Amino acid sequence: MARRDDPTPPNDEHATGPTPPAEPQPPEHDRVPAAPPREDHREHPHEDTPTAPAERGAEDPRDGDPGAGDPRDDAPGHAGDRGARGPCDDAPAAPAEREAGGSQDGTPAAARERGAEDPHGNTVTAPAPPAGRGAGKRRRRRWGPMAGMVVLLAVVMTGSALAVGAARDGRGAAGHAAGAPEPFVGNSRGADVTSLQAHLRAQPKDHGGWAALGLAYVEEARTKGDPARYPQAEKALARSLELAPGNEQALAGRAALAAARHDFAGALSYADRALKQNPYSERALCSRIDALVELGRYDEASEAADTADARRPGVPVFTRYAYVRELRGDVTTARRVLEQALASATARGDIAYVATQLGRLAWNQGEYQEALGHYARALAADDGYLPALEGRARARAASGDRADAVRDLEDVVSRYPLPGPLVDLGELYEARAAAGDRAKAENQYALVDAWIALARAGGVNADLDTALAAADHGDTGAALRAARAEWARRHTVHTADALAWALYRNGRAQEALPHARQATATGYRSAAFLYHRGMIERATGHDDAARTHLTAALRLNPGFSPPAARAARTALKSLEAAR
Repeated sequence: MARRDDPTPPNDEHATGPTPPAEPQPPEHDRVPAAPPREDHREHPHEDTPTAPAERGAEDPRDGDPGAGDPRDDAPGHAGDRGARGPCDDAPAAPAEREAGGSQDGTPAAARERGAEDPHGNTVTAPAPPAGRGAGKRRRRRWGPMAGMVVLLAVVMTGSALAVGAARDGRGAAGHAAGAPEPFVGNSRGADVTSLQAHLRAQPKDHGGWAALGLAYVEEARTKGDPARYPQAEKALARSLELAPGNEQALAGRAALAAARHDFAGALSYADRALKQNPYSERALCSRIDALVELGRYDEASEAADTADARRPGVPVFTRYAYVRELRGDVTTARRVLEQALASATARGDIAYVATQLGRLAWNQGEYQEALGHYARALAADDGYLPALEGRARARAASGDRADAVRDLEDVVSRYPLPGPLVDLGELYEARAAAGDRAKAENQYALVDAWIALARAGGVNADLDTALAAADHGDTGAALRAARAEWARRHTVHTADALAWALYRNGRAQEALPHARQATATGYRSAAFLYHRGMIERATGHDDAARTHLTAALRLNPGFSPPAARAARTALKSLEAAR
C-alpha cells in the first residue's frame, strides 16, 4: 500500500487537524503514490530492484534483473502510482466536522512451472497440477492445454512480459472477490528503474539511491502483477540499510514492501520506525494507514488518516481517508473526499487512479452508469489504465453488456492475469455458456492457482486470494485452510467474510454465521457480504434474516456477480415458497 504525492507543507488551508509546529519540510525523496494496499488488501492490498550484490566487489544494480528498465505505471487491481501531485486545494473536512463512524470489527487484500527462472536465476519448479477443484465436488481440470499457459504465466511473472493467448479474465488479487477496493496505491511515476540503475553503477554507495531503487521495484512488482520482483526490492533496501543503518527512506521502503507482501504487522512496525525519524514521511504515513486497515484496527486507522491529512494532505492521503470512511459505511463522505481528491489531481496518473476509485465506489452501490462515467474519465487520462478497464468490464457486465465486458477482461488478463480478473472472466464465460466457454472458464481458475503459487514463491502471503478463489471455484478444503490461516493473522471484514464463506462451502454454516455477522458489523456496504450472510442464515434456519440480507444484496448491487446473483434470486424464491 505505498502511495506517492508531492510534499505539501501543512497549513491552515490544507490541514484538517491541528496545524503542526513549523518543522523542516519533508525531503524531495519522500513522495508517495496515491492509494492503499489491499487487497488488495490488498489488498488488496498489492509493488523490480537491482539485486543488491551479495558480493561487495560487484555493485552492479542490474544484477538479478532480467527485465530491468521501463517500469510500468498501470496497476492491475490496484491504484496506479504515478506522477507527483501538486498542492491540494480541497482537503477532507477537519476531524471535528467529520461524522463519527461506528465501531469497527475488521476489514478486508497453482504451480510454478519447471524451467522458468526467478529474477535471481533460480529455477522455478512447479508442483504437480491439482487433481481438480469444484463446489463441494472436485472437478477434474484439463491441464494439457493449460500447461503452456501456466509456463507463460511463469515467464510473465519472472521476466515482465505477458502474452497469454486467447481470451482470459478474472478478478484482481484480493480485489473483487474480497469485496475490497484495491489497496490504495499511489500514482507517481517516481524514479525510473533504468535511470536508478545507471546512477547506482556510477554511485554504488548512495544509500538513498538504493532505497529509491527498492521502492521502484516494489512499484514495478505491483504494476506488473509480478511478485517475483519483491526479492529484488528486498535486496536493494537491505543494501541501503547496510550503507546507512536505520535510514528513513529504506525503512519506509520496507514498510511498503511488507504491505505489498501482505505482512501488515511488519509494515506497521517499519512505518512507525520511519515516522520516528521523519514525522512527515508521506510514504510512511500512508503505509501506516494501510497496515492498520488491513489488520482490522479501524479506529486506529481513522486516527492515522486524520494525522496524515493534517501533516501531508494530498491525493495519497485523501484516497486512504475515503476508504476508511467507506469501511464504516459512510459512502457519502467517502465519495465527497474522492471528488475533492479528483478536483485537486493534476497528474494524469492521479486522475486515472482517483476516477477509478470513484467508479468502484459507484459500482459497489449499483450505480452502473455513474461508474461507467468515472471509468471513462480515468481512461481519458490514461487509456491503458488496467484497473479502469477492469472496473469498466464489471460495470458493463452488470449493465447487460456482456460482450464488451468479456472483451475488456480478456484485454486485462492477457497483460496481467491476477486472481480477481481471472475469476470474473471465468464467471462471465460460464454465464455466457457458449460452445467452449466452460473450458475457458476452467482455464481462468487454473491460472489463479498458478498466480498464487508464484506469488508465494515471491514471499507474498496469498491465503486470502486462495480462500476467495477456491471457495467457489476450487478445492473448498484448501479454501477453508487458507481462510483460517488468514483469520489467525488478522481480523478484518474481508477475512471474516472469507472465513464465513469457506466454512459455509464446507457444510459448516452454524460455525460460519458469527463470522458472516462480523463481516457486516462495521456498516461496509458490500453486496457479496450481504449475499454470503443471507445464504448462511438460510442454511441455519434464520429465514427472515436470510430474506432481508439476500434482498438487500440484490437491491444494493444486483450485478455484483452473475452466479451469486442468480443463486440469491433462486434462494429468495425458495424462501417465499416455503412461507
